[in-house]
Amino acid sequence: MIQVTVNGIFITQSQASGILLKEQNGNRALPIVIGEFEAQSIAMALENIKPPRPITHDLTVNMLKTLNITLESILITELKDSTFYAMLRLVKDSEIIEVDSRPSDAIAIAVRFGSAIYVNEEVMDEASYIPDEAQVPAFESQTDHLEELTKSLQQAVEAEEYEKAARIRDQIKRLESGSRMV
Repeated sequence: MIQVTVNGIFITQSQASGILLKEQNGNRALPIVIGEFEAQSIAMALENIKPPRPITHDLTVNMLKTLNITLESILITELKDSTFYAMLRLVKDSEIIEVDSRPSDAIAIAVRFGSAIYVNEEVMDEASYIPDEAQVPAFESQTDHLEELTKSLQQAVEAEEYEKAARIRDQIKRLESGSRMV
């Protein structure tokens, strides 16, 4: 298994959402197309944005913690017919329990727990790529505009306007990266 980190969220040319996982001790990147809700949930967790009421992944984490269950790690185990599969590795009373999951849900929960994310070597070999220099985000300072957008993002989340929040989040990401990832 190869440990990865969440390197970003992207939108494809067909307007589908995706997540980019980056190999921790290497150069490979693994893109996975995910649902818009899951992308929003992951982005909110990465940006430490707390909605006024728990969304589904927050609720899941709250339930696990209430039951004294921790998330040791998640494993992206296989790629079959263009579909990724994952497992949650939960710990309850020193016992490891593996639960089948979609990678997007597993990642959304993992970022909330701060848990490790692993990808099976065969999956990385089959679906990853090595980004060239042009694909590596170059951060530029546009402080005033970013601060304004960040305030708008927080207001949209507090008002539970998640679609608006997602659009603002995407604007922030584009400004931070200097270009749109596709």
